[in-house]
Amino acid sequence: MPGSSQRKGAIRKKRGNPTAGSGGRVRQGLEGRGPTPKAVDRTKHPAHKRAKAKERLEKRTGGRRTDRKDTEATVEWVYGRNPVVEALRAGVPINALYVAEGTERDARLREALLIATEHGISLLEVPRIEMDRLTSHGAHQGLAVQIPPYEYAHPDDLLSRAYDAGQVPLIVALDGVTDPRNLGAITRSAAAFGAHGVLVPERRTASMTASAWKTSAGAAARIPVARATNLNRALKSYKDAGLLIIGLDMGGEVELPDLEAATEPIVLVVGSEGKGLARLVRENCDLIVSIPMTSATESLNAGIATGVALYEISRRRG
Repeated sequence: MPGSSQRKGAIRKKRGNPTAGSGGRVRQGLEGRGPTPKAVDRTKHPAHKRAKAKERLEKRTGGRRTDRKDTEATVEWVYGRNPVVEALRAGVPINALYVAEGTERDARLREALLIATEHGISLLEVPRIEMDRLTSHGAHQGLAVQIPPYEYAHPDDLLSRAYDAGQVPLIVALDGVTDPRNLGAITRSAAAFGAHGVLVPERRTASMTASAWKTSAGAAARIPVARATNLNRALKSYKDAGLLIIGLDMGGEVELPDLEAATEPIVLVVGSEGKGLARLVRENCDLIVSIPMTSATESLNAGIATGVALYEISRRRG
């Protein structure tokens, strides 16, 4: 049919002849837009936003790794004449010394003012009603100091400290130690016997308060204390890095004097005096070591037991 052949010719002509002026657009479509940029280079991609956030964090911290808890910490107040003087004598980091207006001067107040002046600590005189508010109406006796939050290290920093010094790593990890004085005593022993740091979990544990600082006798300024969000995860990470996880607990399969692995890279895990090591922490240990004692009914607190164990490890390494 004549009409049919005309339609076929029109179809062939339409298919074979592109619309005038479309050649440039066709070539551009065939050429494409080039390689897809990396996710980190695309401004709206989550990877780009994470990279920018990390960059801002590193600028604020100078590259030091911190955990979320660090940034949420608040200052601590120590008040009362004797506690304030003891904190100043111990070299606890202090932001400012506060004195209430009208406070009677005695030997302790004069000593506090003298130490603060010698160490460049800010001296602030405030109305007594303001001092009451700052100390939550505690028995401040007209004297208080403000202590900044402790800057915890990252668990990886403790390993780096050992490797940078070219030494065999020795780390002390605490499980369930809730007394700040024990934490201070352990920090002091760790510094004395060559450990590279102390690791504490984020929850249900003692923190580096003024009490811990004082008990450490200044060691807290010389050895880092790191905090782990999850202690078991941190121990597994150390184990993957080649460290031996040794638990210190009563009824261990090896007594401390027989610990031949003392010269190996070690994480010494110390439990609480009452409950010892938690079940999961104990399961993560490669070895459980006990301290032999003449009386089975006696036990050592965490601070003393750690000091004894660290001395023996240090002796064998020496």
